[in-house]
Amino acid sequence: MNKLRMNIAATPQNAHAYNMDITLLKTFLEVAATGSFVSASERLFVTQSAVSLRIQRLEDTLGKPMFVRSKAGAEMTAAGREFHRYALSMIRVWEEARQQVAIPEGFTRSLTIGAQYSLWPRLGFRWIDAMRRDLPDLNIRAELGMPDRLTRFLMEGVMHVALLYMPQLRPGLQAEEIIEEELVLVASWPEPDDFAEHYVFVDWGPEFVGAHAIALPELTNPGLTFALGAMAAEYIVNRKAAAYLPARYVKRYLDSGQLHLVPDAPRFPYPVWSVWRDDLDPELRQQAQATLVEVAGIAEAEGDAVVEDLRDISQTDIDEFLGSRPIDLETPT
Repeated sequence: MNKLRMNIAATPQNAHAYNMDITLLKTFLEVAATGSFVSASERLFVTQSAVSLRIQRLEDTLGKPMFVRSKAGAEMTAAGREFHRYALSMIRVWEEARQQVAIPEGFTRSLTIGAQYSLWPRLGFRWIDAMRRDLPDLNIRAELGMPDRLTRFLMEGVMHVALLYMPQLRPGLQAEEIIEEELVLVASWPEPDDFAEHYVFVDWGPEFVGAHAIALPELTNPGLTFALGAMAAEYIVNRKAAAYLPARYVKRYLDSGQLHLVPDAPRFPYPVWSVWRDDLDPELRQQAQATLVEVAGIAEAEGDAVVEDLRDISQTDIDEFLGSRPIDLETPT
């Protein structure tokens, strides 16, 4: 740690060189995660040649090849697998130092949280409100992303906790279910009995796709598919369209009359999980969890109210299909 601090406090030229070393490490981890120089370049928003150059510089520094390149992609060598854990450790130390130095005056602790788009309204934002109320000394940073990006940030130490629908379990991370979201069918016009012609398929992941195919086989290929999650609500409310969206998220649209529940439509439970780094300060985690439990209870009650409304307008018992579980995947070894 003393050596790290000396490097950070060194000349601007040395600081720039250290920053470039971090860039090489992050590029290495991205190629390792995706198994592809092309995919890594897309995620890092640089050219493929830039990724190749960074990996070449890293290999020259270490004196051994990190990847075996082929038409199928890039697979880590034995040396690459050995270096992987050190790269993660170095990134974590750097992120811890960067976040500690960046804490504004008047704050003593810092917490970075991330969430998928549809988990910010009525859950993530309320969580921030509750923490700012109960933990006035806590500096909070918020991030947005899809599950793979958020998981990578958790592993690298960029984030401490994330709210996800389908968490990917990794060593050093712990997942806890916080609420059971309900995906319900809504439409943008009143009394939407005949909606097949205007149905939009929202891809909520493989388990939803499978359950949807069983429950609604006639709607498995409506000609329009969104992999946008709850963002699809913005499309639906401005057109004559119907789709499955989270009950909690669409409650405000239902209350305002912009969306309407479809009677007798099956619903799909879809759990929401919090994923924590297991090296987070225990006291801070306990305090942050307490506020999350509080706001999650409010959000779940709102979703339950929507389901009750659906029951009231349905002539038959609405069916419920299983939701998603955490994905148990290991890091490269």
